[in-house]
Parts: sequence; C-alpha cells; structure tokens
Amino acid sequence: MSSTETRTQDSSKQPRRRLSRQDRQRQLLDVAWQLVRAEGTDALTLGRLAEQAGVTKPVVYDHFSTRAGLLAALYQDFDARQTALMDAALHTNEPTLISTAQVIAGSYVDCVLLQGNEIPGVIAALTSSPELEQIKREYEAIFLEKCRSVLSPFTRDGGITTAHLRAMLGAAEALSQAAATGEITPKQAQEELFDTIIAMVERSARVID
Repeated sequence: MSSTETRTQDSSKQPRRRLSRQDRQRQLLDVAWQLVRAEGTDALTLGRLAEQAGVTKPVVYDHFSTRAGLLAALYQDFDARQTALMDAALHTNEPTLISTAQVIAGSYVDCVLLQGNEIPGVIAALTSSPELEQIKREYEAIFLEKCRSVLSPFTRDGGITTAHLRAMLGAAEALSQAAATGEITPKQAQEELFDTIIAMVERSARVID
C-alpha cells in the first residue's frame, strides 16, 4: 500500500469537527432564513429545518424547542443586525438632526432590504400568538427608546411622545416593505422616512437653532 493511500484512509477515518453551540445556532438560523426565502414562512417547521440543515430533529429542538421559539430567534437575529447597523452609523455621524434622521431612515430601510422579502413574513407570523407579539413589541420598544434618545436633544424640551414614535415606526415598516417588494425604490423609502422623522421632531417641539 502506498503512503498516499495510507494518508487517504487515515483522513477518512478522522471524525468531522463538531460545531460549537453558537456556530450551530448560526448555521440553523441561516438555513431558516433561506427556507423562508424559498418557500415562505408557512413552510418553516423544526422538522423541515432539520432536513434542510442536514441535522437530526433533536439538534434543532435543543436550540429552539418550538416553532414559536424559532420565529422569535429569527426576529431577534434581524433586530441584532438592525441595531448593529444603526449603532455603527450613529457612532460616526455628525451630531445634527439632519444627519441623525438620515442614519435612522437609511439603516432601517437598508436592514430590511438586506434581509430580503422574508422578514415581512416573519413579522406577520409573530402576530400569530400573544407570546410572539409581546416579543416583537419588546424589541420595538427598545428601538423606539433609542430613537427618542438620539432625537430628543434636537427639541427644546426634549419631548418626543410615544404616539409620535409609534407613527414613525409604522411608516418605517410600511415603507421598508414596499421597497423590499419593489413597489417603491429604496431611495424613495429612505427619503420619505427621513421626512417623517424630521416632521415628527418638529411636531414634538421646536427644533433647536
């Protein structure tokens, strides 16, 4: 037997490197996004995910437990990307209302477009139960408080109401989804959301000169 054949047989006997729990979860989330993109949210089950990821069902159940848990994890994954994108942009932008509004509008729309058409389906699925709806609202509240924090300095009394912020979020979701489906362009979505943010601040209180 040649040395080459010996090395080949030895390498074939070596066990595959097991993914860490974090890497496995990342893999499963990536496959779940691909599945939603290809077949829609209704096709997303733990069993189907296991099949597509090439792992056993117990592996998937160990990470997500239920379909609701998987949907929540997908939304959390989306929120983490959105937060990272927005934080990075806010860290380097000029401390002006115009620049801050551009960052919020641009990062929100860009994140939805990066995730593609699958995120509207996941968001819609989150409303299927009070538990999932609560998770969605908790993450929305964090986002809105961040917007309040970075925009309030541009008002005389620092007051931006929750009603104003909720109206802004509704516009952000609708415009981003319209851009994702091609109904409007990303630039149109960002510009309209930018105008909405500026108007919101001006309605809340007079802008600082």
